[in-house]
Amino acid sequence: CVTSPLTPPLLFPHNIAMRLFGKAKEAPLTPKDSIMKLRETLDTLEKREAHLEAKIRKEVADAKKYLQAKNKRAAMMCLKRKKTYESQIEKLSGARMTIETQVSAIEGASVTIQALTAMQHGAKTMKKLHQDMTVDQVDDIMDEITEQMTIAEELNTAISQPLGNDLIDEDELEAELDALEQENLDSQLLPLDNVAAPSRLPSVPMSAPAKALVDEDAELRALEESMAI
Repeated sequence: CVTSPLTPPLLFPHNIAMRLFGKAKEAPLTPKDSIMKLRETLDTLEKREAHLEAKIRKEVADAKKYLQAKNKRAAMMCLKRKKTYESQIEKLSGARMTIETQVSAIEGASVTIQALTAMQHGAKTMKKLHQDMTVDQVDDIMDEITEQMTIAEELNTAISQPLGNDLIDEDELEAELDALEQENLDSQLLPLDNVAAPSRLPSVPMSAPAKALVDEDAELRALEESMAI
């Protein structure tokens, strides 16, 4: 059936549409959103308290004026309104205290949840890292590393050994070392020998008569030897 352009559109009442299509789901509030809304409410309550306190001050001032004018009835009405405002402030203070407690509790719970979430992610990460590794596998790897280190040490020792005719006789080195030690010892004792040896006394020049006597004795011995021949 084709409707005429002049036919008005079919309209459903709001309640019928809600039953047919359902109510749109609201996104859940995050802790940050909840804290923001609560703080906005606190700000509104504080402004309301400031407004009521201003009214209380005005009622007190009016009551004083009426008392000066001897209008006790009007002054009494001002005080009654003052009591009403004070009662409202007390209720607002109680509401503020409750909201501040909620904000503190939500902040604490949010921090706790964040900490638990972080620990949960950490546990999952560790589990994922360890799922392909066991203690036995770690022991095997460490044993293999130790074995390879031993082999490397042996290879280094083998490479550092001299080859062919370059082999050194340890006994020959020991003998040469002993000779060097003896030479060093002799060089240390030589100055001591020179010091201990008695020094020769300087020769005293002979006088002329003594020298002549020596010469005569020498000639006499030579003459006797010639006569004996």
